[in-house]
Amino acid sequence: MTKAVIYARVSTKDQNTENQIKELKEVAKKSNWEVVEVYSDVKSGSKGRVNRAGLDAMLTSVTKREVDQVLCWSVDRLGRSLTDLVQTMDTINSSGANLYIHTQGLDTNTPTGKAMFQMVGVFAEFERSMIVERVNAGLAVAKAKGVKLGRPKVKERLKEQIRELVAEGKSVRMVSKKLKVSTGTVVNVKKGMTSFENLTVVPLKSDESTDFDASKLSTDEFKAYAESRLAKE
Repeated sequence: MTKAVIYARVSTKDQNTENQIKELKEVAKKSNWEVVEVYSDVKSGSKGRVNRAGLDAMLTSVTKREVDQVLCWSVDRLGRSLTDLVQTMDTINSSGANLYIHTQGLDTNTPTGKAMFQMVGVFAEFERSMIVERVNAGLAVAKAKGVKLGRPKVKERLKEQIRELVAEGKSVRMVSKKLKVSTGTVVNVKKGMTSFENLTVVPLKSDESTDFDASKLSTDEFKAYAESRLAKE
């Protein structure tokens, strides 16, 4: 006998899956399918497999070849995104199982159902292409208007503050929290500091002010100073 599982989903706790499960069990009985497990979720359809324990458990069982048939109430119970829906359907199909969707009358056991499955894949690819095209068009318009894309440059004064705190022994997280910047920004500035650790700086001449403190220079100023001192030797 064909081993079948039922997957049901509702969006809120005020709803229940009883009607979905009851109807799908009737379909399984008429089709001579043995329902071995029922999976359900109380989650929004916009949530992916990672956030839907029932869907994840069902697909895991399918992948292990423990299931021959999956029954679901409607397409939107599997997912709201066409791309997400195709991924779920493809996992079921590639594992050798069939899918029955009650409301839409889709059954991949039949030639018509198999054809519909292939068409869904075509539309999903079309959707992905359209998204990429819209994103690229938006970027082109933004560039034409002079909009600078990417992350804004870190101001030199902020870099100096980061260097000072790092030099005091503050951790990346502490500096990030104090100056209200991302940890990535702090790490990048810190890398700029360590890049000069192996650079040999010529000691100050006796005729130069002993109050001179190179540690107060910005990265660019320090580099220029070091190069000028090395050039005099």
